Amino acid sequence: MDPALTRSLVIRDDTPIARVNNLVSDEPSKWLNRFVWFTALATLFLICSGGMVTSKGAGLAVPDWPTTFGYNMFLFPASKWVGGIFFEHTHRLIASAVGLLTIILAVWLWRADRRQSVRNLGLVVVAAVVLQGLLGGLRVAMLKDQIGIFHACLAQAFLGLLVVIGLMTSRFWKSLRQLATAHLISARRIAWATALLIYLQLGLGATMRHEHRDLAILDFPTAYRAWIPDTSAAALAAINNWRDSRGLSDVTAFQIWLQMAHRFGAALVAIGVIAFWLSLRRNGSRLLLLGRLSNVWVATLIVQITLGAWTIWSNKAADIATAHVAFGALMFAEAVAICGITARVSLGGKEHPVPATLQPDPALTAS
Repeated sequence: MDPALTRSLVIRDDTPIARVNNLVSDEPSKWLNRFVWFTALATLFLICSGGMVTSKGAGLAVPDWPTTFGYNMFLFPASKWVGGIFFEHTHRLIASAVGLLTIILAVWLWRADRRQSVRNLGLVVVAAVVLQGLLGGLRVAMLKDQIGIFHACLAQAFLGLLVVIGLMTSRFWKSLRQLATAHLISARRIAWATALLIYLQLGLGATMRHEHRDLAILDFPTAYRAWIPDTSAAALAAINNWRDSRGLSDVTAFQIWLQMAHRFGAALVAIGVIAFWLSLRRNGSRLLLLGRLSNVWVATLIVQITLGAWTIWSNKAADIATAHVAFGALMFAEAVAICGITARVSLGGKEHPVPATLQPDPALTAS
C-alpha cells in the first residue's frame, strides 16, 4: 500500500481509528460515570459509618493505627470484632475500600477523559482521601477531638468533589452547554449561599458530636422552656443542678449557644432551600431535572429537620444521630449538584433552544 495513503487513513478524522479515539476522549463513558456515583455512594456509607463510630463513642475502641491491636488491619480476626471495636474497625475497612475506589477513579479519569479540569479533579480527590486517612489516624494517635472535627468536614467536602466529577462525566452535562440563560442567576446565588450554610451546619454538627457529651439542650423547639435560653451564672447553675439530678453531664454557656447556633443555622438553611424552590417556580426557563432536584431537596430538608428534633428528644440515640448525619451529607450532595447545574446554565446572554431532556417541568410551569 502507498505510504501516503496509509498515513491519510490514519490521520483522517473519519477513519475507524480516529472515531474510536474521539469516542474515548470526547464522549462521556457510561461506566465511568456509574463508577463515580458508586464511589460517591460508598463515601456516603463511609460517612454513616463514621457517624456511628462517633455516636457510639467508639473512636478510640482500637487504640493503635494503622494496625489494629498489633494486627495488620486487613488480617484482624473477625472473632474479635465485638462492641466498639466492630464499629471502629469496620469504619477503617470501609475507608480503605473508598481509598482504593478513589485511586481507580483517578486512573480511569486520566485514561478516559482528556479534559484537564476533570483529570485535575481526579488528582484532588486522591489527595483528599490520603489526607482524610491521615487525619483519621492522627485522631487516634494524638487523642485530639479537633482533628476529628476536621476529619468529618473533609469527608463532606470529599463527597462534594465526587458529585462534581459525577456531573462532569455525565452525558447530560455536555448538553447543558446548549443552554445559556440569565434567568437562573438569582436561583444560582441562592443555591450557592445555601450550600455554604449547609457546610457550616455540618461543621457545627461535627463540633457538637466530637465533644462526646450529652446534648447541651434536651428540649425542642424551645431551649429550657424558652425560645432564647438564659445562660447567666445563676441560670446555668440551676440548669446543671437539674442535669446532675438526672445523671447528665454539666454544660457551659458556650455549649448551649453552640447548639442554638446550629438551630439558627437550620432555620437559615430551610429558608434558603424554600427560597430556591420558589425561585424556580417563578422562573420562565426552569429545567425539568433542576425542578425535580429542588423537590428532592425540600423533601430531604423535611426529613433532616425531623431527624434533628428526634436526635434532641432522644439525647443523641446512636441510630437517630447517625441518620441525621447521613441526611445532612445527602443535603450537601444535593446542594453541590444544584450549584453545579445552575453554574453550568447561568451564563447570561442569549438563550438557546432547550434540548428535549432539559424541557421545563410541567409541574412548575402550571400556574
